[in-house]
Amino acid sequence: MDFPRRWLFRMLLLFAAGSGILLTLYCSVRQRQRFLEPQAQARSITSPRATFEPKASNSKSRKNQPCQHPLSLAIQKDGHFRGLFDFSIPVLLWGGLFTQELWNDLSQHKVPFGWQGLSREAIISTLRLLDNPKSAELFGASKPLSCIRCAVVGNGGILNGSRQGQKIDAHDYVFRLNGAVIKDFERDVGTKTSFYGFTVNTMKNSLISYANLGFTSVPQGQDLHYIFIPSSIRDYLMLRSAILGVPVPEGPDKGDRPHTYFGPETSASKFKLLHPDFIRYLTERFLKSKLLNTRFADLYMPSTGALMLLTALHTCDQVSAYGFITSNYQKYSDHYFEREKKPVIFYANHDLPLEASLWKSLHNAGILWLYQR
Repeated sequence: MDFPRRWLFRMLLLFAAGSGILLTLYCSVRQRQRFLEPQAQARSITSPRATFEPKASNSKSRKNQPCQHPLSLAIQKDGHFRGLFDFSIPVLLWGGLFTQELWNDLSQHKVPFGWQGLSREAIISTLRLLDNPKSAELFGASKPLSCIRCAVVGNGGILNGSRQGQKIDAHDYVFRLNGAVIKDFERDVGTKTSFYGFTVNTMKNSLISYANLGFTSVPQGQDLHYIFIPSSIRDYLMLRSAILGVPVPEGPDKGDRPHTYFGPETSASKFKLLHPDFIRYLTERFLKSKLLNTRFADLYMPSTGALMLLTALHTCDQVSAYGFITSNYQKYSDHYFEREKKPVIFYANHDLPLEASLWKSLHNAGILWLYQR
């Protein structure tokens, strides 16, 4: 039995991430070389469908204007990605989807891909609070615009000095994640936030690790929604307490008052929950890392940024990605808000080279627009 060692390894990983200690778990010269090599299936970056760039504009003046570059059309024109995208997979989980069959199925898979080992009572009591069909839709029951343009803003150092803030804010919806520092970086990253995506672990680690760099609270706002990524029972418990407006009753976050993170509003419509089936689908179709065949398999999942970007690609009509890893990542600091340049570290719980390859391929195919310098 290697159970004790596995949990010791997890504790070390979380400690390293939470305290800012640079613990390199997965990074090799061969991987970096492969990361920087051109991808065989990638189309020419000068392809007409890959050259569109977001422009600052007023969304109110184009409510009835169709997309000039709809990602759905680009997907249909690309043989490789046409076989990967499946828009029938539910993106969000809500109470109306819970059945005994779903419980039996997800109980066979470990988090974040299922509910194996989790409390049935905790799962059901959380989903009962997400009992409105609005919880199944990211933008509501009906799309407010004929063309929904979304910006997903990562925290990569490439954004420092980019002056992309105005273009980011011009999108209909803006997704941010983890340590989303805005103050003093408005010119580079904008100010608008429509969705904030996180796991309880990444949110709390960001608040600890980046507090002295300006991330002292998660984004808040009347029109802002929170997207929970269910990576452990902590996320279900925090979500339930946030909707009920009560302290977390058990677990490592026991006693936490969710309103200190998300504000006083406790309406269930304020919160969204990614479906474990959706996370599993994204992993198997788009980010099936070789790490799954190693001793790090139980640790691996797509990064928060990857999950938010792929969520946008399955819900928006046009998507722009800012602050995501690119082939020249070594030129920039790990995060845009760091005062001193720090190298990007590849940990064993994510596969950043694989993610970078995917973003480049999607950009070349005209399915998304990736900010590069």
